[in-house]
Amino acid sequence: MNRVEKQQAIDAIAETLSDANVFYLADASSMDASNTSNLRRQCFNKNIQMTVVKNKLLQKAMEKIEGKDYSEMYSVLAGPTAIMIAEVGNAPAKLIKEFRKKSDRPILKAAYIDESIYIGDDQLEALSNIKSKEELLGEIVTLLQSPAKNVVSALKSGGSTIAGLVKTLSEREN
Repeated sequence: MNRVEKQQAIDAIAETLSDANVFYLADASSMDASNTSNLRRQCFNKNIQMTVVKNKLLQKAMEKIEGKDYSEMYSVLAGPTAIMIAEVGNAPAKLIKEFRKKSDRPILKAAYIDESIYIGDDQLEALSNIKSKEELLGEIVTLLQSPAKNVVSALKSGGSTIAGLVKTLSEREN
């Protein structure tokens, strides 16, 4: 790779990372071709973009991005590194966790989720339990609907009870 190609690669990585709110760095080395192909297929199916990059180019791209500090992640940039970019914060963690039921790789090096940095494979469980924006909105809507449903059902049951009492009392009078 000559200087021009390296600079183009750095610019492309920097542009990709600056647009991403969620990305994971993983070590997918020593996986055979079948497992690698399977991992890439699963990434594609779950709308996760996976790219293998050179560490020096990745670090230079991270340094180039203004307004974001990735310096905590520089320590994990050793050995083969794959970037997994997703829209949903927990999607790559869930994919890695599921994939590792059959294989010992990929290993999580670090993750960047909405300005929070997680370092190390021991963070995988916590990252997979992070709720996505859609899951949180669903829970909020359910919580908001629950009291309203209780009030409506109480009014309905109370209304039929009152109507039943009035009907019974009117029948007794006749």
